[in-house]
Amino acid sequence: MLLNLAQWLQSLSPDWGFLRVFQYITFRAVMAALTSLLIGLIAGPAVIRHLAALKIGQPIRGYGMETHLAKSGTPTMGGVLILLSIAISTLLWFDLSNRFVWIVLIVTLGFGAIGWVDDWRKVVNKDPEGMRSSEKYFWQSVIGLLAAFYLVFSISESSNMRVLDLFMSWVISGFDVNLPPTAGLMVPFFKEVSYPLGVFGFVVLTYLVIVGSSNAVNLTDGLDGLAIMPVVMVGSALGVFAYVTGSSVYAKYLFLPYIPGTGELLIFCAAMAGAGLAFLWFNTHPAQVFMGDVGALALGAALGTIAVIVRQEIVLAIMGGIFVVEALSVMAQVSYFKYTKKKYGEGRRILKMAPLHHHFEKSGWKETQVVVRFWIITMLLCLVGLSTLKLR
Repeated sequence: MLLNLAQWLQSLSPDWGFLRVFQYITFRAVMAALTSLLIGLIAGPAVIRHLAALKIGQPIRGYGMETHLAKSGTPTMGGVLILLSIAISTLLWFDLSNRFVWIVLIVTLGFGAIGWVDDWRKVVNKDPEGMRSSEKYFWQSVIGLLAAFYLVFSISESSNMRVLDLFMSWVISGFDVNLPPTAGLMVPFFKEVSYPLGVFGFVVLTYLVIVGSSNAVNLTDGLDGLAIMPVVMVGSALGVFAYVTGSSVYAKYLFLPYIPGTGELLIFCAAMAGAGLAFLWFNTHPAQVFMGDVGALALGAALGTIAVIVRQEIVLAIMGGIFVVEALSVMAQVSYFKYTKKKYGEGRRILKMAPLHHHFEKSGWKETQVVVRFWIITMLLCLVGLSTLKLR
């Protein structure tokens, strides 16, 4: 919005020439981060008081960690603060004509709406389980598939009309169209190595990445500050990939696919980082507020969507290794429990408790130890992911 205003003012008079600084993505990214950070810090206390006044407190599962019972009643749904900060800051600083930022915003807010309904049922109906899994996955799938079908044709096209034309050509041709190499699965650490996916392959992969990353972040969000800081780090690293992919010079030099328009995603990533740091101010142990599903589902979906657009799905799995391991720990625990219950008549567990962070708590680690150590691991994994920019 401010970019369009600056361009309009420049067209009126040469005296406004200093506003050319708004054309630089890096400048707008810094300002987006600062804007969302200030919004979060200033509005945070009021939002927390409002949530507390509405008695929107976090219910604690009866079978959860005993040490977490003291957290019962802590305001939840704080993810609303994160999403508002991101949305306002992004809308202020990005190029409103950029379709990639719009689709990331839509997916983020869409998954946030699903999380909001889930959280609302938890706090109003006093049901710790919230929305039924089948219902939640249905709406996640709807948004994920719509985003996937849009992205499969928008990666190689520069306008929404061309995207629509390509979609119609795909339907008329009997669902057979050749996608450009930029739509292939990029393999890190190798120069110009990508595997063609086809339309259906791209859609399936995109769906799995968006929905999978959304639920992985949600499963990780179980301790004070555990999920938000890795989101900030991974999102910031993806912002670097977005900036490089959107530059023809850097993309060619680093053997990355050049996708015009992706550079603007740096604005969204910067806004997410600023909003995340502001939320961490209130979410650090002992937390004054929890983000809830409204924040965790939305932020995970945002990371997945950005990774798909910049063609770095595998790198996302590397940098978000903590999210991946947390999700796998739940899947392994549930699968093994069901298998042993069917075979032996009594369910057995691989971990003391899932997700993985609870296993370490049961093993004697303090909550702050688990959180900070997971942060350190994420930082190292992000450095590994960023190294793929040059190590090819």
